[in-house]
Amino acid sequence: MSHALAVLHGSFGRAALYNLDRPITLHAHREGHLIFLVEGPSATVRVNDAVVPVAPGSAAAVSPWEPHEFLTGEAGRGALFLVLYLKPVWFLEASRSASFALNFGRPAVEVTRYIQSWVVRLSSLLMAGDPTELFDGYLYELTRDCFDQSWQWAPEASPMRLALGGYLDYRVRKAQSIMRDDFRGAVDMDQIARKSGLSRPHFFKLFKKQMGITPNLYMNTLRTEAAIEDLLRSPLSVTDIGHALGFASQSSFTRFFTYNVGIPPSDYRRVALRALH
Repeated sequence: MSHALAVLHGSFGRAALYNLDRPITLHAHREGHLIFLVEGPSATVRVNDAVVPVAPGSAAAVSPWEPHEFLTGEAGRGALFLVLYLKPVWFLEASRSASFALNFGRPAVEVTRYIQSWVVRLSSLLMAGDPTELFDGYLYELTRDCFDQSWQWAPEASPMRLALGGYLDYRVRKAQSIMRDDFRGAVDMDQIARKSGLSRPHFFKLFKKQMGITPNLYMNTLRTEAAIEDLLRSPLSVTDIGHALGFASQSSFTRFFTYNVGIPPSDYRRVALRALH
């Protein structure tokens, strides 16, 4: 069964060590995302139409809001992965040009000897289980090298760069605002489309074209982020957190969280809070 060994939250992102033995369904993150194999069978990550191996010598890089899914390697065998989540502000601070600020240049990262050394250091830091001032520095160094490498051979007109390079249509911004206000309750996509001044088909087409993901995936991302925040900051039980997010039962919330994060919410809370205390 998939479970978390360690989770640490820092100034510009978080890192987790996951033992994963099952796929993670198609989803997206507001953050940038890096996935490294630490030990065990190789796996793959599908990023849009690209299938990227997560194996010795290869890691996956996922840009903010880029749809992706995790595919396990050998059936029935788990593997240990280091997974990084980088806040969007990091891209603005780390990029040399604003045109590079929103995404990685390509989804595949070559794990060089230098990158591997930072993977080992960061993994060891997480396994130690003690918060330390070294965490942000380790996270930054590993991410920066992967980010720089991703743009070395990337085409200037990469699809994700073009999709995110301009301003969002005001109707998409309106829909985002509605969903950010209402994601904890019952969601009616037809109503959101009407309030945004669009028919349902046009709404879904325009949203997917501008954001790279469907409105449903965007809503799932908002709920997942809120669930993680509530698990860390709220005294509510897992059941009550699920109810507050609009789930009818703990089992449906656990199923949703596991599909989108890879592990159950109670497991995530346990290891994340352990690192904070």
